[in-house]
Amino acid sequence: MPYSRPTARLFLAATLSLTGLVAAQAAAVSDEDKAFIAKVSQGGMYEVELGKLAEDKGARQDIKDQGNTEAHDHGLVGDKLKSIATGAGLPLPDTLNTEFQGRLDRMKGLSGAAFDSAYVKDMKAIHDADGAAFAKEAKAGTNPDLKAFAGETHRIVQRHLGELGAKTN
Repeated sequence: MPYSRPTARLFLAATLSLTGLVAAQAAAVSDEDKAFIAKVSQGGMYEVELGKLAEDKGARQDIKDQGNTEAHDHGLVGDKLKSIATGAGLPLPDTLNTEFQGRLDRMKGLSGAAFDSAYVKDMKAIHDADGAAFAKEAKAGTNPDLKAFAGETHRIVQRHLGELGAKTN
């Protein structure tokens, strides 16, 4: 049954109003906040995928265990980031960009002690980079939800760095 004209107009007005609200929410997030989201979403997805790879390819049990921790923790962090981004009307990528896919592909080609050593080195590097981004966002971000998220997640990244530091290359 077709809508009556008043119902159709009301539906159109509600849709336009909702569209405007989503646009306003996205506009409330600064360009720096958007860059933060883009950066850490890629890093987080990479850490999940590399963690899963370490569970499978790690030669040492501590590398396998660390991979499990990384995949679990960064999966939860990614879900929270997605919730915040969606709430702000921002899209979040669901695939790795070319840089991170290349890094993952390179790691897939390694095995044994070479994998373990490269895994620890790469995870330290990504945690250093993301840790700095989380610290900066926690201090200077403009979106209160992102600031709180960054502060909470920075502590997780610091814990992971401590765990990785205990691993020998």
